[in-house]
Amino acid sequence: MTNRRRVVVTGVGLVSPLGIGTEVTWQALLAGASGIGPVTQFDASAYPSRIAGEVEDFDPGLYYPDRKEVKKGDRFIHFAMAAAHFAMTASGLEVTAANAARVGVIIGSGIGGLPSIERTHVTLLERGPSRISPFFIPGLIVNMPAGQVSIRYGARGPNSAPATACTTGVHAIGDAYRQIQHGAADAMIAGGSEAVISPLCLGGFAAMKALSLRNDEPTRASRPWDRDRDGFVISEGAGILVLEELEQARARGAAVLAEIIGYGMSADAYHISAPHPEGLGAAEVMRAALEDAGVEPAEVGYINAHGTSTPLGDIGEVRAIKEVFGDHAWKLAVSSTKSSTGHLLGAAGGLEAGFLALAIRDQMLPATINLDAPGDECDLDFVPNAARAADLRVGLTNSFGFGGTNGALVMRRWD
Repeated sequence: MTNRRRVVVTGVGLVSPLGIGTEVTWQALLAGASGIGPVTQFDASAYPSRIAGEVEDFDPGLYYPDRKEVKKGDRFIHFAMAAAHFAMTASGLEVTAANAARVGVIIGSGIGGLPSIERTHVTLLERGPSRISPFFIPGLIVNMPAGQVSIRYGARGPNSAPATACTTGVHAIGDAYRQIQHGAADAMIAGGSEAVISPLCLGGFAAMKALSLRNDEPTRASRPWDRDRDGFVISEGAGILVLEELEQARARGAAVLAEIIGYGMSADAYHISAPHPEGLGAAEVMRAALEDAGVEPAEVGYINAHGTSTPLGDIGEVRAIKEVFGDHAWKLAVSSTKSSTGHLLGAAGGLEAGFLALAIRDQMLPATINLDAPGDECDLDFVPNAARAADLRVGLTNSFGFGGTNGALVMRRWD
């Protein structure tokens, strides 16, 4: 479609195990740091996996007009408020009475306020129903980050909250991109947030045998495509972008980080948790995003991969990349920033879309750390162990989730 409006990224807000704030996180990523360590939020000594990517020294009160509001919401809402603050500050976008109905918010979460449910269930059993907080329900539902951010900035435009497992962040940004493209909004605040480093969640993923057991070497536990990878590392945080219609952004003199030019969705239609072994849905979603962008596979220079560090998932994505890109698969760079951050679940796609926009802005490719000996079939350019400069014009980011749901975004440099 030639009449679609162009959409650019003017702000990125990141809260991650690498740091609180966009530039802090980004510079730590480029330096090859790891945000993984022992679980400290509860006693995990009885768990088979006792490591996580925690956000340390986080003060949620800094991101609310009134600190009393903090008690009304779960940690995943606080992360969204912080990431939105960083994104809006970087963008310089102001929501006014004149434009409020044209500014929307789409922020999702894969799981939502599970820790609040755990804590409140204990309260119910020990102290009875009369001691349940009136903020319990509004403080845990998945759409509340989008609600709280819209209230904070007075954004009255399109508002929703996808909950599509680990694809949530990409779907939120892609859906926001469509709202602007087709004229329903002029600006959108979009991404994902997650905070479920909790007893029940860690135990649940451990029961699935999905988590790395490298407890004695936490910083080396997340190792996508490495021969010794043994599962993902659960992490927390948020990644939120400010998207704007190009001409509006130019008119107000905003700095453009990158242009979003393509969005794809697909389903594996295969299994509730395992990826398709040949990466069928992953290949289809990349093709869909490239077709939507109107670019050929050979134009792509970098993929920020889903790359969780699971034996099956990593292979499926590699096979999908080879299927879609053919001989060019060995010429483009592919890295997994989860090697540094761990897996932020519903926030991963937002964080990694932010990383792609920053990679295009700075012409720097983040590394896949801990890649010491690539496993079978893992023979692409995974940017091993050290970030590097590149002439990056077009990049792509993938996210895949339980239930076989897939999303991909294509961005390009805007001159």
